[in-house]
Amino acid sequence: MYLKKIAFALLLCNMALSQSQNTPPNLIVIMTDDQGYADVGFNGCEDIPTPNIDAIAKNGVKFTRGYVTYPVCGPSRAGFLTGRYQGRFGFSDNPSINPNDPSAGLPVEEETIAEVLKKSNYNNAVIGKWHMGTHPRFHPLERGFDYFFGFLSGGHNYFPEKLNINDLSEVKRKWQWYATKIKENRTVVEIEDYLTDELSQSAVKYIEKQVSNDQHFMLYLAYNAPHTPLQATPKYLSRFDHIKDPKRKTYAAMVSAVDDGVGQILKTLKKSGIEENTIVVFLSDNGGAKNNGSDNRPLRGRKSDLFEGGIRVPFAMQWKGTIPAGMTYEKNVSSLDIMATIVAQNKISIDKKRTLDGVNLIPFLNGENDSEPHDYLFWRKIKYNAMAVMIGDQKLVKNKRNDFKEMFNLSSDLSETYNLIEKNNTQSKSMQLEWDLWNAELIDCIFPSLAKDEWW
Repeated sequence: MYLKKIAFALLLCNMALSQSQNTPPNLIVIMTDDQGYADVGFNGCEDIPTPNIDAIAKNGVKFTRGYVTYPVCGPSRAGFLTGRYQGRFGFSDNPSINPNDPSAGLPVEEETIAEVLKKSNYNNAVIGKWHMGTHPRFHPLERGFDYFFGFLSGGHNYFPEKLNINDLSEVKRKWQWYATKIKENRTVVEIEDYLTDELSQSAVKYIEKQVSNDQHFMLYLAYNAPHTPLQATPKYLSRFDHIKDPKRKTYAAMVSAVDDGVGQILKTLKKSGIEENTIVVFLSDNGGAKNNGSDNRPLRGRKSDLFEGGIRVPFAMQWKGTIPAGMTYEKNVSSLDIMATIVAQNKISIDKKRTLDGVNLIPFLNGENDSEPHDYLFWRKIKYNAMAVMIGDQKLVKNKRNDFKEMFNLSSDLSETYNLIEKNNTQSKSMQLEWDLWNAELIDCIFPSLAKDEWW
């Protein structure tokens, strides 16, 4: 009888394990805006504590060479949301904020991560910054998302009292969209708290609702912090009296607010019992900006550059029970890989005409595959005649408007100080050829850029 009881218990355990393995994992992607590479604890930050963000790396993996596909906000996010290089569909600049322009946004022919996950019955939410177009056809609810709380443009004020414009249709001058009120789905709502706190609270409520409905979900939590304007509450500023530079102090306070929000989310996952069935990814959309007090050291460059400071970002992932805890991964990975990873877990078929450029990271992280995840990574800023290509440690780059190409070995020269192109002429030509072949697959920008906005 005793042995029968043990056997029955083992059967139940195996059944539970099987069910767990067959349950699609939830996905939470937390993306900050213009956060510096060095501005998280897991990358060595000393003046801004980020214990909750660091917990994601502690519970899983930190990527020392985690990249985004573009060094500014909109195109970088378009790459993540589609799992494809944004140049393939002409999203090669920040789009106009014109709500009447049906071209200025993520093409409807491209499937977003939310539209793909709908095939596996996910409930999907985007909370925070959209920046994928303001015309009604580009609204998150038209792109596979079931819930939206945030703003459609690319930048925003943080204090409720500074939000005094009901809709983009009321904008009369450039940048005035920073003052638009927050929308829940398609409805204007009045917020009472600091915007970062509001976004965090909305994310927690969304997770709790999906748990109560026994619904697997994907949450894209797109904080606009620490993007300018530099605005923080006394609650967060008081934590950084040790920082004397006013800009750095406010920036630190804004990062700290994000960290508090990440802590609330991780606590909710644990309380709800879904930690081991939820992938959590943290990254920034590009490197730290010149104007916000961020720190990209020891990387060269900043936001907008194709040097490392523009495209290498703080990047961590946890999936408890699947990804080994406390892991450091030192090979090249990309924001493109987030889409490919969740697609692989669901065995979703992708349109062969729009194949993904990312890879499923799980085999590389659990030891099944010890090769390089990517043969090459590519970047292009067409209006600046700028390019970059990377294979392993080797990087060929031409930044912005000059015709001067540089080549670096990033394993020995992280700060891109020593130009090796003359010593590696043959390899540089080979890398240029690979970039040329990739570039031939891309198209020009399909919409008016934000820089030339005059639609009001």
